[in-house]
Amino acid sequence: MEIRRTVPVKLDVSDSAAESLFATFAEFRFAANLVVQRARNDDGYVETSKQRLHERTYAEVRDRTDGLTANLVQAARSRAADAIKGVVARWSDGEYAELPTFTADFAEYDKRSATFHDDRVSLSTVDGRVEAEYVLPPETDGTPFAEYVENDAFDVAGATLHHRDGAFYLHLRAKAEMDDPEPAEHPSVLGVDLGIENLAVTSTGRFWSGGLINHRRDAYERVRGGLQQTGTESAHRTMQSIGDRESRWADDLLHNVSKELVQEAVEHGCSTIVFERLNGIRSRMPKAKKFHTWAFHRLFEYVSYKTEPFGIDTVQVNPAYTSQRCSMCGHTARNNRTSQADFSCAKCGYTLHADYNAAKNVGLKHVRAGQKSRSGRANRQLALKSGTLNTSGEFTPADTVSARAGVHRQAHDFSHG
Repeated sequence: MEIRRTVPVKLDVSDSAAESLFATFAEFRFAANLVVQRARNDDGYVETSKQRLHERTYAEVRDRTDGLTANLVQAARSRAADAIKGVVARWSDGEYAELPTFTADFAEYDKRSATFHDDRVSLSTVDGRVEAEYVLPPETDGTPFAEYVENDAFDVAGATLHHRDGAFYLHLRAKAEMDDPEPAEHPSVLGVDLGIENLAVTSTGRFWSGGLINHRRDAYERVRGGLQQTGTESAHRTMQSIGDRESRWADDLLHNVSKELVQEAVEHGCSTIVFERLNGIRSRMPKAKKFHTWAFHRLFEYVSYKTEPFGIDTVQVNPAYTSQRCSMCGHTARNNRTSQADFSCAKCGYTLHADYNAAKNVGLKHVRAGQKSRSGRANRQLALKSGTLNTSGEFTPADTVSARAGVHRQAHDFSHG
């Protein structure tokens, strides 16, 4: 099993090295944007294959950039291809989106274009190699840098260089190969429902409200609207600064929610976290905005990599009827959901919060679809706040589940993501 982690490190960069890095950013940005421009065919088809984009653009990019090495040209092409794929995926969901335009100061590095030392890095630029020292605390014990960069089990395979708030930051990508953990004897799954009013709700009854993120988003929108009406160059710079600040704040919130989601799964001995399928989510949620689509995808990505050390899978299931189906008796009807927050089964009378009901149904879809765990040793079960439920509708109290979960309920440190 491969585990990947990203560790941001501030760099101490001399004035001369900074000039070379800014010049490299400009050429890297030009290269990525040129690849995007050449991705669209005359018939409107947009190419997403990295190999075909390489064949189509490599010679031109090398010819039209000044001093950008072959490795950085290929890195710019790969970054452009990934961004193009993201836009094309949104098109397939029926969303409007323009092809990407790169404006930020950044560059992608691998082991051919950068040399990663214990205390510094050597980076390829348009003016040759430059070196920059890591800015680290006197003692790194307990930090992500020590856990993933200084740790011999991890290998630093690449990095992204950014410039923000007047400083250079290197986001080091570390990876390690580890043995797959032993499968749980009685595996259970954690169902997760995503929404606007509640960002996430689990089948164990844990709620993460969407109120704060929606409030902050609306506040930023109002400020941006006023600045847009002003229309000055200063207003546009302020808008970009606000957008960056908003993204960092939302990203931090989603990181925290993802950590708590994974912790919920570990504490309940879950082997799988089940989300509803994210494709086309805006068409299913009339009140969802582009921002919510981004937040749901980002949350799923964060949960997916945070579960790796615990051997927990993350999967998506078809969300059809999860909001209309009774998680108790299975009766499915539109009028079961009496309001945004309330669910009351017209057949059996079961009442509960609508999002909690949906979370249980999301998990039950995966339980019923596979019947058996990956190991084939035991039936899957749905994790509830007071125990587990199997495919036959048999309930097991929490005390019994706790005894079975054993190794999965060990204390874990979530402080570093």
